[in-house]
Amino acid sequence: MAFLFLVISKLSNDYNQSIKLKIQLTNVDDEIIIVNDSLNYLDAVVQAKGFSLVPFLFKDYKLILIDADKDVSTFQNLYLFDVRRHKFLIERQLSKSYKILSLKPDSLFVTYTKRASKFVPVVLNKDIEFSPGYDIFGTHQLNVDSVKIVGSENKIREVSRVVTEELRLSDVKNTINQSLRIEKIPDIDIFPKQVSVSAEVMKFTEGTIESPIAIVNKPSELEINYFPKNVTISYYVDLDNFKSVQASDFKVECDFALLEEGQSFFIPKVVKKPDFVKRVVLKQKRIDFIKL
Repeated sequence: MAFLFLVISKLSNDYNQSIKLKIQLTNVDDEIIIVNDSLNYLDAVVQAKGFSLVPFLFKDYKLILIDADKDVSTFQNLYLFDVRRHKFLIERQLSKSYKILSLKPDSLFVTYTKRASKFVPVVLNKDIEFSPGYDIFGTHQLNVDSVKIVGSENKIREVSRVVTEELRLSDVKNTINQSLRIEKIPDIDIFPKQVSVSAEVMKFTEGTIESPIAIVNKPSELEINYFPKNVTISYYVDLDNFKSVQASDFKVECDFALLEEGQSFFIPKVVKKPDFVKRVVLKQKRIDFIKL
């Protein structure tokens, strides 16, 4: 008990102690690399109770966080931290248990190098199988359409896109919400490293409708007759919009300018359809014609 009392008595006394403060920059741009991080220390003499100094028996420094946007001056390849001016910031992170008696050096120079960066699009890698009669309404939505890649100028010049890990799903009938990692690229950092994908899944059905054919780019002096005059369109649409589909929502054209020499038929093409229609198929693949 006497020994314990002695220890407590000693730890309750005030001591002047030299400690190390490691300066770590936060809020640093992604393309910045801090050089010689092991040199970014301050030597501090503090006055504190013995109890407050015990942690330094197990770790020989205290970490001090500095905001690179607000607390330093920026020069070419160099951050300047004015120690004397920001003494209050250090005291606040040390807590009231420590009274700073001195800090050295007065200014800390943190060197850095800057890598090249650019934004590239994100490509969704997917393998999705839906339950019969179900499909995606609209398209897959990513929470970001592009990401920042950082690396040497030569490396990032070769990269035109990034790809997500594969989204593999089966028997899907409910809304999709997933987080996906972006596949790594050697010697290149990617920010952010993952994206979220979402998609609304609905019940779909097939319908058919008749649409007239329009002939475009035909010379005005040329008369032709073609058959059939109408085509049947098969379309895939969600149940909620099925009854709202009208023949006027579609337009089918045959382009005279696409004819090859001696060709006596057109290839019809759907040039207009409702946005909510998933896909369309023409029952007639060719439209025969004769010149009059």
